Amino acid sequence: MKHVAAYLLAQLGGNESPSAKDITGILSSVGIDPDTEKLDALLGNLKGKDIMEVIATGRTKLAAMPVGGGGGGGAVASAAVGSGGSGGGGVAATEAKKEESEPEEEEESGFDLFD
Repeated sequence: MKHVAAYLLAQLGGNESPSAKDITGILSSVGIDPDTEKLDALLGNLKGKDIMEVIATGRTKLAAMPVGGGGGGGAVASAAVGSGGSGGGGVAATEAKKEESEPEEEEESGFDLFD
């Protein structure tokens, strides 16, 4: 990504076809050593191409890519079950909070990491 970012910075600066030397100069100005293999591969893949067309093609491919998303609903559903229903659900939540507060005794053991 750092090579792509430097390439785009060079283009934004007015250089329509940045060379390896241009990109190396940008990266070294912020203390980054470029990976010559990755840089050569990037320049080889972009040679003779308009960067705006490459970005547009990438956006089209990303739009068609499935993103999954089946994993986030479980926590919401379990929270809804625990808070709804009869009044007994509140008692269980109170007991769980009491159990969580007990480990404070371990903190009072006289050992302090920062002393």
